[in-house]
Amino acid sequence: MADNNIIERQTFQAGDRIFKEGDEGNLAYVVQSGEVEIFKIINGEEIVLGKVGQGGIFGEMALIDSKPRMAGARASQGSTIIIVNRAMFEQKLKKADPFLRGLLNILVDNVRSLTK
Repeated sequence: MADNNIIERQTFQAGDRIFKEGDEGNLAYVVQSGEVEIFKIINGEEIVLGKVGQGGIFGEMALIDSKPRMAGARASQGSTIIIVNRAMFEQKLKKADPFLRGLLNILVDNVRSLTK
């Protein structure tokens, strides 16, 4: 059985894609250093929705609701990213208060419905 406490890191150069819109989401990410852009293609045009800097988390919504990625992510500069797999995420979530788990699901539903 794999140890879920092993921290995996990946490095990305500026412009490297981390994931694309529509991908299956089995991982969340924490920016250890650098910066990541979250972007979406709307009417054929790429729109940057936001940037995630050091200490920021992205990609977590797909782990919460198991739906495909609603946007893409790429390094906007050289970055080191900590990878959070589903087992690690669920282990942390199990320790959370049931109210907070329910609230997370509601928030994710709201964000997804706003971006449709």
